[in-house]
Amino acid sequence: MKLLTHLISVRQRPLLRAFGCRYFAASTEEYNKRNYANNISEYNTVIGSLTAQRRPYLLKDVYDDMMLDGVQPTRDTFSSLIVGTMKGSRLQDAFFFREQMKAMGLVPDVALYNFLISTCGKCKKSDQAIRILDEMKKFEVKPNGQTYVCLLNACAADGRLDRVYAIVRDMTAAGAGLNKFCYAGLITAHMNKTPLADDTADKIIEFVERSKGWSSVEASTASAENVMMAVTEEELYNLPTADFANRRGGFLNKQLTEYHVALHACADLKNVEAMEAILEMLRKDGKSPDVYIMMQTTRCYLHSGDLDRGLKAFDDYLTSGKLPAMELYATVIEGAMLGYTPRGMQVAQDMLVSMNSRNYFLNNKVGSDLLLVAAGEKTGGYTIANYIWDLMRARNITPALPAVEAYYNGLKDREIPEDDPRLLLVSRIYDNQRLRFGRQ
Repeated sequence: MKLLTHLISVRQRPLLRAFGCRYFAASTEEYNKRNYANNISEYNTVIGSLTAQRRPYLLKDVYDDMMLDGVQPTRDTFSSLIVGTMKGSRLQDAFFFREQMKAMGLVPDVALYNFLISTCGKCKKSDQAIRILDEMKKFEVKPNGQTYVCLLNACAADGRLDRVYAIVRDMTAAGAGLNKFCYAGLITAHMNKTPLADDTADKIIEFVERSKGWSSVEASTASAENVMMAVTEEELYNLPTADFANRRGGFLNKQLTEYHVALHACADLKNVEAMEAILEMLRKDGKSPDVYIMMQTTRCYLHSGDLDRGLKAFDDYLTSGKLPAMELYATVIEGAMLGYTPRGMQVAQDMLVSMNSRNYFLNNKVGSDLLLVAAGEKTGGYTIANYIWDLMRARNITPALPAVEAYYNGLKDREIPEDDPRLLLVSRIYDNQRLRFGRQ
């Protein structure tokens, strides 16, 4: 009876809506057809699939179903669950799985503790990250070099410059050299410190220069545990390049990590002078910009209000014979839309047309981000927002809820008949998404 009551109470959970509810009153054949996993191997496959799809909000439901089925999770299962929560920045779920793991007599190993520290960093909870290190010592789990780099970057994400420098002092006192991820963390810490210091740009340049002698100890090759879990170091340390770490075709030169983080920071600061100084350092090092560096270069120019130099940087890159990428086009489009000037909006439209004609297509994330910006246009014909929407729908992609909501509100603010086909379609999709995500 307890099991049946629990089943009734969870029938409307997201996972069961996604995979199909369990009906124990049905025939064995029907049950097997609707039940998405029956043993630990199948459950591990489901967990891996949800993590790959970036649907971490369903992982706890999978675990609940596993318990209902009487399937005993293994250490690998908990590892996969915690990695999934890390990738989804779901700190409470990560702590839940840690406690469940310990309740079953399984103490997390150093790799799992590193994932937990990384999750704290993604959620800007450096206090929790410090507590995890203390817990490791309590359970006699020896931290490794990667643990301290995770901790450094977790504190950096929270803007705790004091803690970052303390970790650096401890590392150097122990004879451990700083690697490129440590210097990336130092840059991030200065960027996230509140209030922002006047010498932040100078510090960024200084750390790029100092990073040229970074230690090869604890080198940047991923550990076996990370490879097994498909976690890149860029993601583990919460770097801005995390989403691009597995891209090929010269998109991301992993030897330029400190340059990536520094130029991303310069773009956020809208500091063209510092950005150009770092590019000159790159040139003197005999290195060529990759696509990510070009994204940050054009973003810095555009966000500082220099549309002409942003376009020139983009054109020079194309004329050099190097292949662009959809994200590089999107960077120019987003930057051109800032301020919603007539010229900027025309540039954005031309870029969209050029991108599409060269078979570079928007994905869900980038398309949603661009639609969210374009939907903020208060005057004009709403041409860019409509075009982005049409490009995504032509590929059967539904934008994220915030973008759909902004686009819907923008359409309603214009003099459009209530029976307009576009408005009706957007309204229907918006209503469906609100129901799906529980918003009224």
